[in-house]
Amino acid sequence: MEIVNMLSTAPSTHGVMTQLPTAMAPEYLLEIVNVTKSFPGVVALSDVQLRVRPGTVLALMGENGAGKSTLMKIIAGIHQPDTGELRLRGQAVSFETPLAALQAGIAMIHQELNLMPFMSIAENIWLGREPLNAMRMVDHRRMHRQTRELFERLRIDLDPEAPVGSLSIAGRQMVEIAKAVSYDSDVLIMDEPTSAITDKEVAHLFSIIADLKAAGKGIIYITHKMDEVFAIADEVAVFRDGAYIGLQSADSMDGDGLISMMVGRELTQLFPERRAPRDQVVLSVRDLGLEGVFQGVSFDLRAGEVLGIAGLMGAGRTNVAETLFGVTPASQGEIRIDGEPVNMNDPCLAIRKGLALLTEDRKDTGIFACLSVQENMEVTVLPNFASRGFVQRQRLRELCEEMRRKLRVKTPSLEQCIANLSGGNQQKALLARWLMTQPRVLILDEPTRGIDVGAKAEIYKLIAELAAEGMAVIMISSELPEVLGMSDRVMVMHEGAVTGILERDEATQERVMQLASATPSVH
Repeated sequence: MEIVNMLSTAPSTHGVMTQLPTAMAPEYLLEIVNVTKSFPGVVALSDVQLRVRPGTVLALMGENGAGKSTLMKIIAGIHQPDTGELRLRGQAVSFETPLAALQAGIAMIHQELNLMPFMSIAENIWLGREPLNAMRMVDHRRMHRQTRELFERLRIDLDPEAPVGSLSIAGRQMVEIAKAVSYDSDVLIMDEPTSAITDKEVAHLFSIIADLKAAGKGIIYITHKMDEVFAIADEVAVFRDGAYIGLQSADSMDGDGLISMMVGRELTQLFPERRAPRDQVVLSVRDLGLEGVFQGVSFDLRAGEVLGIAGLMGAGRTNVAETLFGVTPASQGEIRIDGEPVNMNDPCLAIRKGLALLTEDRKDTGIFACLSVQENMEVTVLPNFASRGFVQRQRLRELCEEMRRKLRVKTPSLEQCIANLSGGNQQKALLARWLMTQPRVLILDEPTRGIDVGAKAEIYKLIAELAAEGMAVIMISSELPEVLGMSDRVMVMHEGAVTGILERDEATQERVMQLASATPSVH
């Protein structure tokens, strides 16, 4: 199967995709009319509407649990609405399966990546529609050529024959984007497409989106990053608690107004006031290294301190966190807790020593998707509630319920399967899991990835409260405003080495980026 009429475009003399003439283009590519959807114990969508014009980006905004992902899954054929209607190019449609939606011209890039790690990039992109030779067998040479042609159009520098498992999360995200574009769909849904990619890759994605708009495609863009909305969106639709709140042109809105529409209230202060850390050093690291990954990492972490770790993708930030937690034992250096050296070679030992790690990828290394919310929360503390072979279920449930209320995890009940929760509520349940261990050192790797602005404010407030109580916090984040707003000090990494540790009053975006890219200061 050749790449035919990709993006319904022809290349211009400048190499930019241009829209081919069409007969009578409809005013709306996609219309959602009075759609309602319920799940056991919860109304996910209540009489909502949405309209997508050709050649535009519609940003769909709302807090976690607002119903955004549910509606997108209805559009993509994963769920069917209880009531209401979908219209595609003016015609009423109903999709029983995702394949039916794809064949009709709707493709979706999911927030949680859905690639096969042991298959090649090309095999993932053309899965289920592989080009065949005369013997009705997969024509791998042709498939690799098609993938290279697709990557050339999208300016993606990846080897089609490389296994997906060898890619970074950012690389996998670009494969997902290429796969969605390869269907030549009229409507493209992007659910948090920049949650795991660098600023450079975000700029690359935005250029792809500009080309898609020029080709007349309609894009539904879900994000929690305000700057992205005002950078690429033509219109903004807001959902809250499963209801449609309104739609405005992006030019007529500002950040405060958008936040107010999303959360139903004003957020007076995103980053809370912080108390000064204490003098007691809880964690001391000297010349820590993991062969071939990072080296020479040294720092002290005090009680009540938030130490931010910044750096570009591949700088080694996550590797340091995993080594501190015993996931990948260090090949050199020393870790001391309260002045005592510890051979941190096992996560169980790390937990006993008072460390907790909220991992970067909640899907692969966080949630147990087939278990309930409570089962996901309680897994780290079950032994503490066992007596003579019996689990003290009532006490355990009370603790889980207390944490659910404290972190405002939106779920009909603790028995709800965690896979049915929004990404942000899954993240809060995982944070509850680790707080139940009462750690002295809390390591947070991208703690607000995929979390809306209202929930972010709650997480920031919680971190500040924990630090005020004396907990030491290490926070890894790709969002510089978050690092600068929450950290007492910022440790910056570049290619596996620490390039500087900045005090709060000297940490600026410019200085952090200089250190993150190993760019000399300009005086």
